[in-house]
Amino acid sequence: MTYTIHIVGGGLAGSEAAWQIAESGHRAVLHEMRPVRGTEAHQGEGLAELVCSNSFRSDDAHGNAVGLLHQEMRTLGSLIMRAADAHQVPAGGALAVDREGFSEAVTAALESHPNVTIVREEIAGLPPEEWGPCIVATGPLTAPGLAESIRDLTGAESLAFFDAIAPIVHRESIDMDVAWFQSRYDKPGPGGTGADYLNCPMDRDQYDAFVAALVGGEKIGFKQWEGTPYFDGCLPIEVMAERGPETLRHGPMKPVGLTNPRAPDRKPCAIVQLRQDNALGTLYNMVGFQTKLTYSEQVRIFRTIPGLEKAEFARLGGLHRNTYLDSPRLLDATLRLKARPALRFAGQITGCEGYVESAAVGLMAGRFAVAEAACAPLAPLPQTTALGALIAHITGGHVSAEEGGGGPRSFQPMNVNFGLFPPLERMPRGEAGRRLRGPEKTALKKRALTDRAREHLAAWMAGEQPVQAAAE
Repeated sequence: MTYTIHIVGGGLAGSEAAWQIAESGHRAVLHEMRPVRGTEAHQGEGLAELVCSNSFRSDDAHGNAVGLLHQEMRTLGSLIMRAADAHQVPAGGALAVDREGFSEAVTAALESHPNVTIVREEIAGLPPEEWGPCIVATGPLTAPGLAESIRDLTGAESLAFFDAIAPIVHRESIDMDVAWFQSRYDKPGPGGTGADYLNCPMDRDQYDAFVAALVGGEKIGFKQWEGTPYFDGCLPIEVMAERGPETLRHGPMKPVGLTNPRAPDRKPCAIVQLRQDNALGTLYNMVGFQTKLTYSEQVRIFRTIPGLEKAEFARLGGLHRNTYLDSPRLLDATLRLKARPALRFAGQITGCEGYVESAAVGLMAGRFAVAEAACAPLAPLPQTTALGALIAHITGGHVSAEEGGGGPRSFQPMNVNFGLFPPLERMPRGEAGRRLRGPEKTALKKRALTDRAREHLAAWMAGEQPVQAAAE
């Protein structure tokens, strides 16, 4: 029997959910409001448009949680990962994509799939009940009408945080007598060479002046959003600068693992990195430079960076408000809204953070919806997998220290990370049972976590439940 499942929102999560449904042999109706109605951040009308960075972050499936998530999604037939792999651009150890080619590939795949219907319209309120099973994947920029309907249904205020966008620079306007190509520690990544970032060095005086300019620069004011917290993984560059004069050089501007070939004996105080943003290599984005500075201040201040004195910007930074649900309270373990179980939620509106995480939740929402419609519910994902750990965070949330005494939960947007995984049953040891310490212990622990995840995902896919021993 064939089922029809509606998806509201054509971002990464909605696109992935539609693909999973269609590939299972069922019908997916994907509702996307662009171009009928735009958003504060999107520029085009393609599906799965990347509005911030073009990086899917680390592709290391043995030592990084997001790299493991990449691998798990590929194993489960992810359209988002297929398109990302096909449109990768050099980015050291990261998987970065040509954003236009990526969006075009996702759009073309869904438009040409016989089980997918794309409807360009705004869903101003909750999806009508006669639609039956539905996935809401409208993301952090959910239209006001739908957001208000969700609040009315749940009786809860959505939490909110600011998200900022980094500027993009035309490659030909960068001074290559100053900047040089190198990845940190010369680490190559998918499609890369180990020299995939443009690096602009600063000495102490230049760095101090730059920090002072950021702190003193004119910012865009959002009085109606005062009190809205930032997500720590996407702080505006000037907010980081306000936290202390050394914050940036220990964050996105850290100079470690890089050597200026023109002055190999002189260590820079700080380094600004730019990462390729399109397949042609004509555009580079400023890594970690999301900002709420006014446009004129961005141009003035960022042109004080050595190598960017004559920079021409294809896009300047911006700021928009993101909202997400109190998911641990509102959603069940399969992402259904407890107040109306025919509705599932997916993507950033659930409280995950990041492109890959958003798509991963969409992937699982699609699979959950198909399984439920067929009256064959999926077994719970092992929390030892990256997918399972992410879903468990969303539906279980972060428990505050006060909760044992009846205090409230403290649920915040979260990237996938090894801190969400259950502890290892046994810590890895060296030869002859030698206890490990320092970097060696960290590396082997990550390898053990990823090996366990692969084993448990394979067992889950085969319909078996992995037996987990009590953690030591």
